[in-house]
Amino acid sequence: MPWRWQWGAAAATGAALVLTTGCGAVEERRTAAMAAALDFERALGVRDGGAVCQALAPETREEVAQSAKKSCAQGILDEEVPSADAVPEDVQSVDVAGRQARVVFPADTLFLSQFPGGWKVVAAGCTPRPQRPYRCTLKGG
Repeated sequence: MPWRWQWGAAAATGAALVLTTGCGAVEERRTAAMAAALDFERALGVRDGGAVCQALAPETREEVAQSAKKSCAQGILDEEVPSADAVPEDVQSVDVAGRQARVVFPADTLFLSQFPGGWKVVAAGCTPRPQRPYRCTLKGG
């Protein structure tokens, strides 16, 4: 799984972006990524499969449906993705680099990408591993 590499490359891009565009745009992206992560966690917490799938990136949604051999809305509820408390106070950190973001909750880490329709979750149920990429329960192909 290439998360560590992708995140490192995105971080370098993001650092250059901060230097050229100022902090306002970065803070807006941070806020939007956090809102998308909170929406995902809320939907997961109330077991609203349709809303959870709407929060997923297209490839991740497709991967869920293919793995479950049923619709994403049905299959996502069978996944063992930890649910975090979906309140802003429980967000431990939000890192944004270019069009990628990582949102860390006490019980879960999400990776998101920015699409034309907004931020979407590309991986969830992610746990860090020393000197290795994150291991994610839910991810796109």
